[in-house]
Amino acid sequence: MTSVLISFNTRAQILSYNNVVKIINEGIDSIYNNRFDRAEEIYSELEKTYPGHPVNFLFKGLITYWKHYPVGPVSPESRSFEEDLRKCIFLCEQKPYSDDYEAESCLVNTCSRGLLLLFYADNDLNMSVITLGTGTYKYIRKAFELKSYFADFLFFTGVYNYYRETYPEIYPVYKPLASMFPRGDRVEGLKEIIKSAELSIFLKAESYSILSWIYTGFENNYIQAYYYSRKLVEIYPENPQYRAMNIKNLLLLKEYDKAEDQIIKYGKSYKNKFYNIQILILSGILQEKKYRNYDLAEQLYKKGIEAISQYGAYGKEYCGYAWLGLSRVCESKGDKTCRQAYRRKGNALLGFKKVNFE
Repeated sequence: MTSVLISFNTRAQILSYNNVVKIINEGIDSIYNNRFDRAEEIYSELEKTYPGHPVNFLFKGLITYWKHYPVGPVSPESRSFEEDLRKCIFLCEQKPYSDDYEAESCLVNTCSRGLLLLFYADNDLNMSVITLGTGTYKYIRKAFELKSYFADFLFFTGVYNYYRETYPEIYPVYKPLASMFPRGDRVEGLKEIIKSAELSIFLKAESYSILSWIYTGFENNYIQAYYYSRKLVEIYPENPQYRAMNIKNLLLLKEYDKAEDQIIKYGKSYKNKFYNIQILILSGILQEKKYRNYDLAEQLYKKGIEAISQYGAYGKEYCGYAWLGLSRVCESKGDKTCRQAYRRKGNALLGFKKVNFE
């Protein structure tokens, strides 16, 4: 009897039940708000009711990703994180679940693949990105057919529509590769991601986050980027990464007083070393730009560069900001050689050269 129950629950469609979706929504909100004790309680509830269900492995992977953020390739948690998501992918592709509940299996599969791809990309594991990404494309295409079932699909269709048109414009080297894929729609893509942010089960936070990222890096519209990062800290005030993103956007807008208020109020509010290092570098920008205190800014930048080196690829963006800050400090002292050397180091680390606080 037990084996029959497990088999049934493992293959059951659960995202069509409002009571289950309500519990999952609470769990997702708990994860993104750093309330991991509650998230783990909800995971236990799901596993008890639907043992071995693919959604549970995705849920557990999300907990690991955010509880131990940033998870590096040699982090103690990286093995269980990958195993959970790959188990989820495997189960999603098994019959009859994959056929009987196509929309749910495709959504959970694509979410797991997306989270794994994010992990690989953030750690510069390019071969893993290519290997997993190649097999993921067919599920992204399937999302276009199934987006009326779950709003989360709009995240994937929106990202595809936007990036397919925008990425080759900014990085022309990818134009030949992009030409092999169907055209997208930049405007429609943004609309879809916005709708995903409003209605998704799993991808509300990720939708707001990528909107802020897009408007910062691709659109250079810092007002709109701040609008979305502010939404994130309003919905998830306990998430340190979203807080750092919001402070960064305030500094890009030259809203130094507001940024300083945030640093003072939340600078040491989170028990996350990576966040504390980000605040260190953002504080350097504040000292340099608002107070023209170049000596203190230099100290903060150097301390930040040393501290963030332990995070490898995760630290590239902020390390780049710090090197460019040191370059400007050198310029204030009339040291052109130092300015040029630091500028080269900074630019080499940034994906978006215009996002430099200058």
